[in-house]
Amino acid sequence: MADSFVYAAVRTPFGRYSGALADVRPDDLAATALSGLLAKAPGLDPARIDDVYWGNANGAGEDNRNVGRMAVLLAGLPTSVPAATVNRLCGSSLDAAIIGSRAIAAGDAEIVVAGGVESMTRAPWVLPKPSRAFPAGNLEAVSTTLGWRLTNPKMPAEWTASLGECNEQLGEKYGISRERQDAFAARSHVLADKAWNEGFYQDLVIPVGDLTRDEGIRPDSSAEKLARLKPSFRPDGTITAGNASPLNDGAAAVLLGSERVAVQLGLAPLARIAGRAAHAVDPQDFGFAPVEAAERALRQAGIGWSDVGAVELNEAFAVQSLACVDAWGVDPEIVNTRGGAIAIGHPLGASGARILGTLAHVLRERNERWGVAAICIGVGQALAVVLENA
Repeated sequence: MADSFVYAAVRTPFGRYSGALADVRPDDLAATALSGLLAKAPGLDPARIDDVYWGNANGAGEDNRNVGRMAVLLAGLPTSVPAATVNRLCGSSLDAAIIGSRAIAAGDAEIVVAGGVESMTRAPWVLPKPSRAFPAGNLEAVSTTLGWRLTNPKMPAEWTASLGECNEQLGEKYGISRERQDAFAARSHVLADKAWNEGFYQDLVIPVGDLTRDEGIRPDSSAEKLARLKPSFRPDGTITAGNASPLNDGAAAVLLGSERVAVQLGLAPLARIAGRAAHAVDPQDFGFAPVEAAERALRQAGIGWSDVGAVELNEAFAVQSLACVDAWGVDPEIVNTRGGAIAIGHPLGASGARILGTLAHVLRERNERWGVAAICIGVGQALAVVLENA
């Protein structure tokens, strides 16, 4: 099996819900990320791209079902470049990278683009199609922005609880206080702002229109300020709008290739994909699923947590992030050192590629050999990838 490498990474700034990217279609966001990625490899003939795998959690509207192919066409790539859209909800673009790396490892491809996009602002309302024409009653329009929709009544009620309620249960189970969650969330904002001010994202983020920086970062955030917010899911709960990831718009992409394409690309690889894994649990426990996904990826890489110098864990909620970090027993200071999704944002289909690209750059910055990217996924799943600094 051949090794697969990350050669380049790029993303758009992540916009707030109904914010600066509200007027940008998701297929245009995807095309922007794809074009920005290829600009990092000017020696690459786009016709040499063997495949494009693109993550997207929605697909119900302007995503047009196969937004990966739409991005290829809108970005002006040769029509001979194929593309598939991957849907594993929040893990879609990390799954796209895993699929691409496997294709390279198996010898089916040498150059692959993986990425993802989500416009949660532009996610449409949908109507269930009636089984008979002209129903006499009313029909309810269902938002496709986030969460379950048109739920099958055969599903147990505990499986279909809201994402927030599921994580309130997780916080109770592992005894994670509101104070810890607020402190973790404030840290995310402070570190993200610091990363931007120090130029860390200068090479990773390409502007979209007038938006040049992640829109949701609050530099003055503090645990004391976050403590004033009201709980969002239970009257006496611990999860608030401040210690959970927001709704966002954005896109991210990574360039993957075998070792021998470095000359063609005119690039040295950033990192080797050393391990990858998926794991599933009961749907309501999805926030804790990254624990075993990361353990499996580490075993595949042949290393342990004592070898890991950097972790990029998607911050869906502060409570589930803390539960995972506690279970791994890692130093919290190596986790999301350049901010996380609570501050930066979580446009579902783009987040996996964001954490993978960020991890590759953090390993370089910190001169660490091994890193883990992990993400929880609604309905009880998680993905993880281990990178080795190339």
